[in-house]
Amino acid sequence: MSLSESRPGEGTIIPVILSGGSGSRLWPVSRSSFPKQFWPLLSDRTLLQETALRGLRPDFGAPIVVCNEAHRFIIAEQLREIGVDNARIVLEPSARNSAPAIAAAAFIVAEQDPGAVLWVMAADAAIDNPEALYGTLEIAATAARQGYIATFGITPTKPETGYGYIERGAPIDTAPGAFHVSRFREKPDLAQAQTFLSSREFSWNSGMFVARADILLGEIERFEPDLHANVGRSVEARLSDMDFERLAEDAFSQSPDISIDYAVAERTERAAVVPATFGWSDIGSWDALWEISPKDDQGNATFGDVFLDGARNCYVRSDGVVATVTGVEDLIVVVTDDAVMVSHRDRAQDVKKMVARLTQAGRTEARNHNRMYRPWGFYESLIQGDRFQVKRIHVDPGHSLSLQKHFHRAEHWVVVAGTAIVTRDQDEIMVRENESVYLPLGCVHRLSNPGKIALTLIEVQSGPYLGEDDIVRFDDNYARHRS
Repeated sequence: MSLSESRPGEGTIIPVILSGGSGSRLWPVSRSSFPKQFWPLLSDRTLLQETALRGLRPDFGAPIVVCNEAHRFIIAEQLREIGVDNARIVLEPSARNSAPAIAAAAFIVAEQDPGAVLWVMAADAAIDNPEALYGTLEIAATAARQGYIATFGITPTKPETGYGYIERGAPIDTAPGAFHVSRFREKPDLAQAQTFLSSREFSWNSGMFVARADILLGEIERFEPDLHANVGRSVEARLSDMDFERLAEDAFSQSPDISIDYAVAERTERAAVVPATFGWSDIGSWDALWEISPKDDQGNATFGDVFLDGARNCYVRSDGVVATVTGVEDLIVVVTDDAVMVSHRDRAQDVKKMVARLTQAGRTEARNHNRMYRPWGFYESLIQGDRFQVKRIHVDPGHSLSLQKHFHRAEHWVVVAGTAIVTRDQDEIMVRENESVYLPLGCVHRLSNPGKIALTLIEVQSGPYLGEDDIVRFDDNYARHRS
């Protein structure tokens, strides 16, 4: 169907938040177990929360969040904290890039309103001027209702080599402020980036798209019929899992692993771009975070327990121990409880290469934090030794761990805050502060927090094997089968 044949409508805007990235360039804070969108990097809210709140307007429909299954409870809790209680959380059974994720959202929306306008955005970008964003969105939505697939083109402020670019074409007369896309350009070298910057025809590709669900699905079917068919079957066969919508694994895993840019945006004649100046950053590196963070008189941005002396133009962050930096310039220093990262700001993009080296070396720090979040709370390792491990376990009020047993370890629980109900084989035991309970190897046990305050206990494990996969679940409130 040509653009002239498209039927303009007044479809409701539906925010679609993609939360599948791992953000390895912001290691060691961002890791696959708890990536950057779940961290408060710029305010007291996480990037996911800031993104969700931007989509919380009375004239918008309920948001859709497409995410990794492992992160579903983190997302649900972070949305609950900010009062977003109507989101549809769609679980990807495997990572297949942005096109299948967006297609799934479009299929789900089209079930109720094919003409609804999807506003697709990443969960981990920063916006400095939300009001300017909404003005740009209004232009993009006008174009989308006429059958265009619009993207926001960010006006460049420097010769950036880490972004793709969009070359602007002729204006779209029926959507003032929007332009046809002449072509998409890959990430340039420095000389090309400088040329793009000097021209007014080029914008950074923000990765945000605005399009009607039916138009988007039609173009996906046209260019990627296998993707359209497989995702369609996956959506049709999806299951309701507590508060989540779980896509069918077999069909979804057969979808091509491809971005929406390659699948549709760079191939369709419907592509439109709306120039934008709302202070966007994808926070794709520590240097990018330094650029948008508040700074002292010496150009330093700091977070946490940090002391500087004679430092200039540095980003220093500590999420735990005190960090001191003396007499250096243009450095990034990031300290967590289990890793320290130091890099020149000019090499910030290379942090990803170091993560790859750590992964190749089999280091769990590459992907997992010491603190591991679970739907009931979190745990963190305090001490590890030969045949023993000490952990701190935090259980939120009203939550319970699974009913389980271990083949290779015994456990001793000491309650230090709150009250626990412990199931041990046929017994049910109340354990209060400064009391403890022993769980012999092989016993069937469960930990619950019946109170109104958080439960904290110290767990001492002992045995020949202490891996998290030594667990057999008999019953679980969160429908998990493995740890």
